Amino acid sequence: MDLNSDLGEGFGAWKMGDDDAMLDIVTSANVACGFHAGEARVMRRVCDRAAERGVAIGAHVGYRDLAGFGRRALDIAPEDLADEVLYQIGALDGFARAAGSRVRYVKAHGALYNTAAVEEELAAALVEGVRRYHDELGLLCPPDSAMLHAAKAAGVPTYAEAFADRAYTPEGRLVSRKKPGAVLHDASEVAARALTMATSGDITDAEGGQLTLRADSLCVHGDTPGAVELAQQIRASLTEAGVSLRAFV
Repeated sequence: MDLNSDLGEGFGAWKMGDDDAMLDIVTSANVACGFHAGEARVMRRVCDRAAERGVAIGAHVGYRDLAGFGRRALDIAPEDLADEVLYQIGALDGFARAAGSRVRYVKAHGALYNTAAVEEELAAALVEGVRRYHDELGLLCPPDSAMLHAAKAAGVPTYAEAFADRAYTPEGRLVSRKKPGAVLHDASEVAARALTMATSGDITDAEGGQLTLRADSLCVHGDTPGAVELAQQIRASLTEAGVSLRAFV
């Protein structure tokens, strides 16, 4: 099982999360590319640290929305979205290659992740941006999503992702952050949930029903309060249960 986290989300004097600590725990790092968060200095530093630790580097692409942290859906033409995805991958890959590594996969951030999960036109545009950069780049997707189906249709490698620290609807979508309980903070609960996701895939949804999520990678958000403790407990829980941790790419 792969363990990933959204990193490199600082900007200027604004520090977000503890990238160095998280890079000692995770096997893949989704690095912000400057559109929803991040900047050249932060991108370089995270790529350097990830390469030193053998952590796979992924381009965490999003809407051009620094003020809203990429969590606001924007009305953007599909062709423009494909170009902006391509632009973000290329920017991060420059820093990754300078660090002796390279971008190995792509993951959408925030509102782009949520909209491309259900809207076929946006999903196709996201996938086209990835494919134009390199058709062997993997795309980290929600299970059974429009994004995943578009990638498969285009021949782009797909990997399913589940969130250990987020609540799910009965339909298998993330509960909106605007609703109470959308983000889980109890480290023991999150670790137990992660172990279930990594083994049976069966979890309890936000309405108390049973939901099955087959995932290649588990995510713990780097900006969640107590993220380092959450990630440490998840890793310990998986390791103790005999689940080997390695990057999915």
